[in-house]
Amino acid sequence: MEKKIDILVIGGGPAGVIGALTAKKYYPEKSIIVMKNVEHGCIPCGIPYMFASLQNPDDNKLGNIPLEKNNIGIAIDEAISINRNSKMVETKKGNKYLYEKLVLAIGSSPMVLPIPGLDKEGVYQIYKDMDYLKKCVEKIKNSKKILVIGGGFIGVEFADEIAKLEGKTVHLVEMLPNVLSNSFDEEFSFIAEEKLKSKGINILINTKVEEIKGKNKVEKVLFSNGKELEFDSIILGIGAVPNIKLAVDAKLEAAERKGIWVDEYMRTIDSDIFAIGDCACKKDFYTRKDTSVMLASTATAEARIAGANLYKLKVIREHVGTIAIYSTYIDGLVLSSAGLTEKTAKQEGFEVIVSTVDGVDKHPASLPGVSKSKVKLIFSKQSGILLGGQISCGMACAQMINLIGVAIQKRMSATELETLQLATHPYLTSAPTTYPIILAAQEVSRKI
Repeated sequence: MEKKIDILVIGGGPAGVIGALTAKKYYPEKSIIVMKNVEHGCIPCGIPYMFASLQNPDDNKLGNIPLEKNNIGIAIDEAISINRNSKMVETKKGNKYLYEKLVLAIGSSPMVLPIPGLDKEGVYQIYKDMDYLKKCVEKIKNSKKILVIGGGFIGVEFADEIAKLEGKTVHLVEMLPNVLSNSFDEEFSFIAEEKLKSKGINILINTKVEEIKGKNKVEKVLFSNGKELEFDSIILGIGAVPNIKLAVDAKLEAAERKGIWVDEYMRTIDSDIFAIGDCACKKDFYTRKDTSVMLASTATAEARIAGANLYKLKVIREHVGTIAIYSTYIDGLVLSSAGLTEKTAKQEGFEVIVSTVDGVDKHPASLPGVSKSKVKLIFSKQSGILLGGQISCGMACAQMINLIGVAIQKRMSATELETLQLATHPYLTSAPTTYPIILAAQEVSRKI
């Protein structure tokens, strides 16, 4: 079947959905189809919470209602080739789509490690396919000894969630010196590790998996420290690589592990083809180097830029680079990071001034549910401009890290931060007299 369409979006994740909805808002007269290679998608950030926090795994389904309400078509199919000359996409089902504008939101795939035995039954990659994930959840719930490989955000969240299930022994293995070490300085990694240990999670750091043993199913795992432990299930929480094959085959510029090259407006080298989300190349906000950040928040920001500017540059706003704002939740503890850590800033050659403030996230400190807080801000020594920030506390983390993200994007200085006007409330924030971001900025201003 051959079909003409104004805008074809390949990919039904957050980037694809928001790209399509934004395009419909700015170009209501255009016909739009979103092509999905799985019938039932999921909310990527909610995957770990399908194991315990959500009563029903189906509650994490990424529905089609917003697309249907906006008269956007949905095709369950998989693109296998793009002919840029004839502006045609061919699919696995034998369909042909002629497009005016094409948006690639083809995402990423789980990274594959060269570990012997990785193909055994009981080893679970994390695919964004609801039908697959529901089977994975069922298998894990019927397991007793579970190993999570990878101490980044997704690995930590999996370990935390599975530890909530009754009768489970959970191990978390990380090859780096600390968990979350790509996004936090070590003092914040230590806080995360202590919280995980308090939940009975066994943490192995500076350790690799050498071999997964068993006849057909997982039985034991051999680690680089010589230990051999029994497991019946393994979850790979080790990150992902961008899907670029479709773009490479179409002679679009792309690089392995970096993604499809795009300009400031998410255009590829073909002005009628855009790339957004995990599959698109990212540039660091400060260094402009390629970065492998894969976040739904970043993907949807890119989707809005692309969707608005498919035919004309209606929204004159450059995509200024990826700040990399992260948050994670471990049994009441929230850890958040934005921009450069002290470690990465120094590695990039920045001369920095750092300030850390300890306190509480409500006021007065005797209120119920108060959590200890730690805020660390990293500034350029010469200019006083904010480079990054890290926070650990309770739910107040969310509003503080987003404030830091805006401050980074607007290149705010320590002086500007120490004179911020903020809304505060005893149950929602730290005290206005001791607001940690302001105190940290004041300390840096004094040092400068």
